[in-house]
Amino acid sequence: MNVRPPVTLINVFTVDPTRQKELVDLLARATETSVRHAPGFISARLHRSLDGTKVTMYAQWQSREAYQAMPQDPGPSPYLEQALAIATFDPGMYEVVQTFLPEAPKAA
Repeated sequence: MNVRPPVTLINVFTVDPTRQKELVDLLARATETSVRHAPGFISARLHRSLDGTKVTMYAQWQSREAYQAMPQDPGPSPYLEQALAIATFDPGMYEVVQTFLPEAPKAA
């Protein structure tokens, strides 16, 4: 059986620091009410920069096709339009090539 690894979408939004919270709230609502219910969605993490100028969404999807089908659903569209009105974004699609974990403690 040929199992494809999930794809990772990383969107980096650039926003005025005075609007960072607004953008975070908007992306959280979009993900909670719509995106997370899309077929093929695995998970998402929302990050905000400490300087207030960036918001990053890290999401994993079962496949590129599953992610590409999501914008066809009208549910997220109003949220995305609002986000683009207050921020610019740089999207990228990736695959995980390696994961690093802390070393397990040695038994005494």
